[in-house]
Amino acid sequence: MPNLKEIKRRIQSVKNTQQITKAMKLVAASKLRKAQLAILEARPYAIKMMDVLNHLAARCNGDLHPLLDVREGNRHLLLIITSDKGLCGGFNGSVIRKTAKYLKENPENENSLIIAGKKGNDIFRNRPVTITDDIIGWSKDFDYLKAQSIGENLAKMFSEKKIDKVFMVYNEFKSVMQQEVVVEQLLPVLPEKLAHKEDTFVVDYIYEPDEEAILDQLLKRYMTVEVYRAFLESTASEHGARMTAMDSASRNAGKMIGELTLTYNQARQAYITKELIEIVNGAEALKG
Repeated sequence: MPNLKEIKRRIQSVKNTQQITKAMKLVAASKLRKAQLAILEARPYAIKMMDVLNHLAARCNGDLHPLLDVREGNRHLLLIITSDKGLCGGFNGSVIRKTAKYLKENPENENSLIIAGKKGNDIFRNRPVTITDDIIGWSKDFDYLKAQSIGENLAKMFSEKKIDKVFMVYNEFKSVMQQEVVVEQLLPVLPEKLAHKEDTFVVDYIYEPDEEAILDQLLKRYMTVEVYRAFLESTASEHGARMTAMDSASRNAGKMIGELTLTYNQARQAYITKELIEIVNGAEALKG
């Protein structure tokens, strides 16, 4: 017969866990709303900046700026964005698998990594791949200035021809239930990536002081904005994944509590029945 005290202890333990998962779900939902708002606020600026950059890149010679220099080298740097904390479903696993797949499919390249997030760092530190830098604890207070620092560092390495291509691997936020891992080329900047659709109205601009000077400043800002956007997307994806995972955990805990409660009631009923039978048998024995 199951031990009633043990079952009761397990029920209470699962209830305590359920309280934690529900609290984590609420916290993740709150942070998700803030992350979504940050993405929406940054999007108009990014769209207009890319519009102007596309216009400039089409008018200027690509040789005028080192960030537009398309080289044939095979030194590839991947900036991969993972989380510092766990309990977010397959959020980190999907980025790690995508990165591992890229490394496996491109063994001829001199691949190196910049890893954002403790979870990704824990995995790739034990693998035969060059890690140029890591960004641990980024999720605590990541802002535009930190994105600028990362973007400037990548631009410097590319301009000095230490690397030939830069990619970002991160989770792009689609919805609370869906995050999609993307491998996005950051450098060299490809104008066709920002090309207008045929039905898009194209505005002609007058540039002061000159197109080359503005292109230089705009490309630097482009680097910062793209890095910042990728981290914002990853942040929203992390909170969405954690919210979904904690909701699933809470529902599973509820099912387990129901099953344990049923087991407890059945065991208690069997215990009471046994006691009654023993009492009746004792009474019958006394009569005899």
